[in-house]
This record gives sequence, C-alpha cells and structure tokens, in this order.
Amino acid sequence: MTVANLVSSSSQSRRSRLAAAANPVLAGPSTSAVAVGETSGGELACITLANAQLRLDVAPTLGGGITRFDWRDDGALTPIFRRCRHLTADTQPNELACYPLLPYSNRIGGGRFTVAGRRVEVPRNRADEPLPIHGDGWQSAWQVAESDRENVRLTLDRHDGKPYAFRATQSYTLDGPTLVITLEVENAGREALPFGLGVHPFFVRDAATELSAAAGGLWLSGDDWLPVRHVPAPPAWQFGVAYPLPDTIVNHAFTGWSGQAAVVWPKRRLSLNIAADTDYYVLYTPRGEDFFCFEPVDHPINAMNLAGGACENGMTLLGRGERLTRTFRFTVERTGLRSMPGARGSRRRQ
Repeated sequence: MTVANLVSSSSQSRRSRLAAAANPVLAGPSTSAVAVGETSGGELACITLANAQLRLDVAPTLGGGITRFDWRDDGALTPIFRRCRHLTADTQPNELACYPLLPYSNRIGGGRFTVAGRRVEVPRNRADEPLPIHGDGWQSAWQVAESDRENVRLTLDRHDGKPYAFRATQSYTLDGPTLVITLEVENAGREALPFGLGVHPFFVRDAATELSAAAGGLWLSGDDWLPVRHVPAPPAWQFGVAYPLPDTIVNHAFTGWSGQAAVVWPKRRLSLNIAADTDYYVLYTPRGEDFFCFEPVDHPINAMNLAGGACENGMTLLGRGERLTRTFRFTVERTGLRSMPGARGSRRRQ
C-alpha cells in the first residue's frame, strides 16, 4: 500500500469515527449490542445518549440511574463516572455510576421526624441499613416519557407512597461537553412535607485525583453516620483549591458550599467542572477503592432532625401540588478549570 493510500485510509477512518460520534446508535431492536448490557445473568435494556464529546447510558428500571458516563476523545472513551461492571435486573444501586436522591438524601435518624406538630414515620428501605436512606427514587423503575439522541426524560409516579406521596421527573441532556441532570418532585400527598433533592455520582479515582470544592463547614458524624456536631472545615478538608483527596475515610455533609466544584485527574489531563443549585454536598472517600462520591444535595444528612428543623437546614416544605426543581451540570474539559454558572432552584404551585 502506498503512502497516499495509507493517509487516505487513516483520514477515512477518522471521518468514520467522527460521523459515529455525531450520529450515535440509539436503543432499538437492531442495536442491542450498544443499548443492552449483556451478562451471564441476562439482559437489561439501557438508553444510550451520545454526541461528539460524551456518551451516557441510562437504565430506567434501575432507579433511572446512570450505568456509564464517558468522555469521547478522537473515538476513545474515557470513564468520568465509575462504570457499572455487572448490569442485570438485580444490580444494586450502589453498583451504578450515578443515581437520584429523592424525595430526600441520606439517612433519617430514628426513622422519624416531626413537622407542624405531626410525627412522621419513615420505614427502612434496605435490609442492610438500620435507617431509611435516600428515599424511593433510587430503588424504583422509572418510565421513559421521551428520548432522542441527546436527551431523555423519565417519570416516576409514587402518588400512593407512604409517608411520601409524590410524582417525579428526571431528565438527562448532553450539551456539548456538559451533562445536565434535572430533577423535579411534586408533592402528591394531602399533607405538607419537607422535600429535598440531590444526585449520587461515583467518580473515577486514582492516586493523583484532586478535588476543589470550598465549603465553610461540615457536620461531624457518629458511628451511625448521623451528624452530631457542626464545625468549621479543617485545613485538610477545605478544598479551596484543587487538593488531593484524603487517604482516610470521609463520609460527611459539607455546608456553606458555593455550588461550584471541580474534580481534576492530572494523569489523564482531564478535569470535571460541577455546578449545582444547592448549598451542601456529601463527600464519601472509602479507603482502598478506585472511586469516591461527591454528592451535590440541597440538605445535610438527617436534616429533618437537626436544630431548627428541615426547612432551616435546606429542605423545602411542599404542600399538595407544589414542586421543587434542582439542576446539576457536569462539564468535562481536556485541561484547566473554569467556573460554571449555576441557576438557583425553583418552587412553584400548580
């Protein structure tokens, strides 16, 4: 083969890769290799979104969660969220790449709280957890309302849920190098209740991974991971600039957050800018793992039972028919950091 032919072949190959990126294969009966995760345990249908820079796989029946979120560079796919390794109908939420937190985030102390003089009991929702955790969204099968190459909107109807009766919408959109996740929840119950929203991504971690997420303080936790005391963020956990992740385990809610953060992977020459309309995040850094969790949320752990009550700690009291919306943006960059503007959450009566 001549040099000219080699150049021509290389150019055609690159054009093909770019065309495939711009016109990705969508889920359908003839595209199961892309749209379905195959394991020895069976098959599970996923929806694949893709553009020239990103690929996203979503599993509607697994809490509407993400199974992979990758950066695309000249045809190569690099994971940003930790990929789900075994995708079946029995896959547990904590094996996913990301899942929604609604109608509340994290644990509720004692499985109960008081609002407007009423005592509200919240049942346990996991056999391995002594307290209710993360609400219903991550454990439910969502319905696909609409989808195209770069967008999917999922819905969940829990109007008969107890004590939280609600309807929710979860939308994923690829906008150039940005993944936009929008959560909306509507109180479908008769009584007003405090609601909160967040997302729970699992980020890829290597020895050099850095985090920038300045916060004013944090809630120290007891052995049950419930907050016991609020303190200023210690120097090692201030993350005012890109700073290496701690070697010790962290599992705390950080307060006074600006809604702007960045994850930096120097070895991969990639950074991820995060923008959320929330004032809190939960950071979880398990020892010896190849992932960590940075969870933008609008309230700390056990917010309902902290001093001042739920609404003084970030939650929103919704009456019947009222809605709460939060938006989370994840922007991948080849190098450098850039602040991303975030919009504030909205609330409206229907």
